[in-house]
Amino acid sequence: MEVAHPTLAGNLVPDGVVLLDNGSSAFVEIDRTMSYARLVAKLERYNAYRNAPASGRGNAARAPRSHWQETYAGPSLERPFPPVLFVFAPAPRRAAPATREAAFHDRARRVGGVNYRMTVATTTLPLLTRSGADGPVWRVAGNGRGEDRCSLAALPKAR
Repeated sequence: MEVAHPTLAGNLVPDGVVLLDNGSSAFVEIDRTMSYARLVAKLERYNAYRNAPASGRGNAARAPRSHWQETYAGPSLERPFPPVLFVFAPAPRRAAPATREAAFHDRARRVGGVNYRMTVATTTLPLLTRSGADGPVWRVAGNGRGEDRCSLAALPKAR
């Protein structure tokens, strides 16, 4: 379900939020036709959402928390920012999903927070369909490991 999340860069509307086996969440983006500029802009909104200042007042037991912390981090803030998972699907008159995925990686490296404060991983719909979400189908953006793919469980944790 697409729900708006407030950011200083405008509302962030993920295509989906999924609950993972370990009890944490992940944001999911399915791409068929968005331009690279729009994909990177969306990634920048994720970064703005992660960096949003705390809202509310907090109380004697805990400091104020940001929207993402209130919604996804759990009661004691033990969870890092949820991973952002991009799935590149085939579309008429568009480059192949693997080509779009590679081009996205080149652009995603320039977004602040990718690789250490925000985990961003990509795959293609054909690979995801063949191997499943728990298979070694995810390629981490900005990790410097080239074309290595890993499972969801092996994704690096954001700091």
